[in-house]
Amino acid sequence: MEGDGQRLWRWLTFGPALAMMVALTVLPIANLFLTSFQNVTWADGKPTRTWAGLTHYEALFSDQLFSAGLWNTLVFAFAAVAGQMVLGFAMALAVSKITHGRVFYRAIFILPILIPGIVIGAIWKLMLNFDFGLINKALGLVGLMPHDWLGSSETALLSVIIVDIWHWTPFCFLLFLAGLETLPQDVFEAAKMDGASAWQELWYITLPLMIPTIIVTFAFRLVLAFKVFDEVYLLTSGGPGTSTEVLSFTLYQRFFTEDKAGYGSAMSVAVIFLVALLLVIALSARRRTGATS
Repeated sequence: MEGDGQRLWRWLTFGPALAMMVALTVLPIANLFLTSFQNVTWADGKPTRTWAGLTHYEALFSDQLFSAGLWNTLVFAFAAVAGQMVLGFAMALAVSKITHGRVFYRAIFILPILIPGIVIGAIWKLMLNFDFGLINKALGLVGLMPHDWLGSSETALLSVIIVDIWHWTPFCFLLFLAGLETLPQDVFEAAKMDGASAWQELWYITLPLMIPTIIVTFAFRLVLAFKVFDEVYLLTSGGPGTSTEVLSFTLYQRFFTEDKAGYGSAMSVAVIFLVALLLVIALSARRRTGATS
């Protein structure tokens, strides 16, 4: 009876949180999935739903804007996350070696992540401005010609990637620093006694021990990178052309600009499936590394 009472108490305490999760997560996703098979039109402020079957999903394969958004999102996500992880790990490794002033450097390095997205967009749009931006002013000081960073299809996506790297590297830095501070120090002391160099210590001890943290950080940032919207919206609005068109911005256009709720829902389901697939792959890799370590 005591066990039944404890079980009932757990359900009573966990029930409200479970109900809220279902109401705010499961039901909206189910509605999104249902809407993806329908055409939604509005008349007198009321929606009219008609069955469309797989029409919206079939249209995804011929939608050039969706294809451009998918490709740009993949390039953006992997390039930005790779840059953030390399810089974040280097910064964390440097701070972990500092004995004095570690709190000061940590506070300085995490400043970009504390700035609101709208402010970051304004800062970088001014810095990358063709006429009076600081970047072009610096190029002029060394005798180089100014460049239209956000208005050129060759550099627009690269510019957004650089802004995202600057913005989110502190996130990777914090996770890597936390991982480095939990590594067993006796392993490093034994390596130093055996005469291991700093490079050997990094390559053969630090990196293997940090693989689980690296995989988790990569998974977190990859999922967040697939949802990028504010930086693209504020800096380029998807242009010039489709050079910075990403999936989140395409969804915004379909839902709110073109009022295609059914087609936008199908696109959303496709994006959710892709992100879930990448997350499963990352977690599977994390589980395998945990099993072999």
